[in-house]
Amino acid sequence: MGKFSKAEARQAKLKVGEYGEQGSGKTLTALLFAEWLAKKEGKRVAYIDTERGTDFYATAIKERAIHPGAFDFDALYTRSLSEAVEALEQIDPAVHGVVVIDSVTHLWEAAKEAYRGKLMSTGGIPVQAWGAIKKPYKRLMSLFVDGDFHGILCGREGVMMEDNADGEAKVVGKRMKAEGETPYEPHILLRFHPKRTDDGGYMTSVFCEKDRSGILTGKTFDNPTPAMLEPIYGHLTKGEQAKIGSLDDASEKDADAADAKEETAKAERQAIYEQIRAALLGAQDGIALKAAWELTKGKKTKLSELYEPLEALKDGRKAELIARAA
Repeated sequence: MGKFSKAEARQAKLKVGEYGEQGSGKTLTALLFAEWLAKKEGKRVAYIDTERGTDFYATAIKERAIHPGAFDFDALYTRSLSEAVEALEQIDPAVHGVVVIDSVTHLWEAAKEAYRGKLMSTGGIPVQAWGAIKKPYKRLMSLFVDGDFHGILCGREGVMMEDNADGEAKVVGKRMKAEGETPYEPHILLRFHPKRTDDGGYMTSVFCEKDRSGILTGKTFDNPTPAMLEPIYGHLTKGEQAKIGSLDDASEKDADAADAKEETAKAERQAIYEQIRAALLGAQDGIALKAAWELTKGKKTKLSELYEPLEALKDGRKAELIARAA
């Protein structure tokens, strides 16, 4: 089957994305999901908190309608992208079975704010600078997706803009406010929005925009609980989470393959060159010289820069043989 083998499921950990407007219940739901998953694993929760949004949830509040008791988790309070990356690089899956990043929006903003290069006349970042800006952020996403832990990614809500027929910018939808590829990373993507109840209050409503298992896609859940994840959890595989690797890993692998291919081509080119050169030098008359030169037929492109030295050698040998015959 060559490079291909029979497909197999190797998703051992849930990767969930949440986004929505402020006050829509993302942090509380992330903690509820994380607590439930941690109990399933018999491990702890690691929470990267960029705005100290978990402070009140780390203490018991009897008046709180949902989960009045304090949540038990370990936190890193930072808006530094490099610190968040380092934390994920050092995570011990034997201790922490769940990682929450809240909010990834701040970490993406940190990636952009770290740019110290020259700006365009409009104040924007030059196109050629974005690769370096995105690199540490993409490292974070790779660690999140490939990590041997359940992951929950929280982001703020932004808008999608498109130009209409008159060239005017128009809001066409909502999206997670982060680097453009971020919503594609998790297995499940949930959009949160507060929903007014019949008694004049509000509840958390969640719409599942994406679920790679196909179980939740398109469904809406009011006041979501971990029970909504139970059907998907049952389909997770045993063992370590399958790893796809980062784009940097892939590009390095491709670069190594290209280098190896070039080295092979270089060795083959040199071998052909040496063969033809020896034939040209060994020719004792015009007929033998012509036969030796025929060895270059169809090989000019492959010989590349070595073709001209051979041509010069052939012309020199031809002049030498003519002079010798005279």
